[in-house]
Amino acid sequence: MPNQSLNARIPAYKNAFASGELQQTYQALVGIAQNLRTEFSKKYEGEFAVANILHGYIDVTYFYLQNDFLKNKKLKLALVLNHKNANFELWLLGQTKDIQRLYWKKLSGTKWVNTEVMPEYSVFEVALLSAPDFDDAATLSASVDRAFRILWQEISETLALCD
Repeated sequence: MPNQSLNARIPAYKNAFASGELQQTYQALVGIAQNLRTEFSKKYEGEFAVANILHGYIDVTYFYLQNDFLKNKKLKLALVLNHKNANFELWLLGQTKDIQRLYWKKLSGTKWVNTEVMPEYSVFEVALLSAPDFDDAATLSASVDRAFRILWQEISETLALCD
């Protein structure tokens, strides 16, 4: 399909929107991400600054988390709802492309980094929940939080050792 002209792709685009199901599903997923952001803001108050939700993209909805440890390294985390994969991911981001490249190289021996290709927007992208149950908000939130805590502990320990 990418080889087709934009005009040739418009009918499929219009069909995707025709029933309204795409919009409703998208809004429901963004709402789940917003609730997670609110919960993280409360749970991690004093430990992380939690930014507002960003959802102007059709493929990802996310919010940033940063603390002094990350800030001093010019890094931050993004808790990402990947719409294409319908899962939650944790991304480590650099303040600039150069910072991202630096940490991609520093962390190249870790299980999180694909040494063959650096992601476009991050140092690495790790699945937190690959098959979330979107119908059970309480379990979903607890699962994302638990996975985040475990992964953040590993990441912070690794970052502390790599400098």
